[in-house]
Amino acid sequence: MKVILDIKDNKAAFVMELLSSLSFVKARPLSDENAVLVDEIKEAVEDLKLVRQGKLKARPARDLINEL
Repeated sequence: MKVILDIKDNKAAFVMELLSSLSFVKARPLSDENAVLVDEIKEAVEDLKLVRQGKLKARPARDLINEL
């Protein structure tokens, strides 16, 4: 199982040391760029859920392409 944790900066070293001490856990920090990417993907998935529930209106892909 993979898990993403959001840890305060001042506690990150402690948590990483704790996780590293567990033989069954492989822990590595995400780069800032990857953390931003994960947040953006999470937001996109939430938006898609809202569109499917009818709570958010979607734009046709053709309109988006035409804007570019």
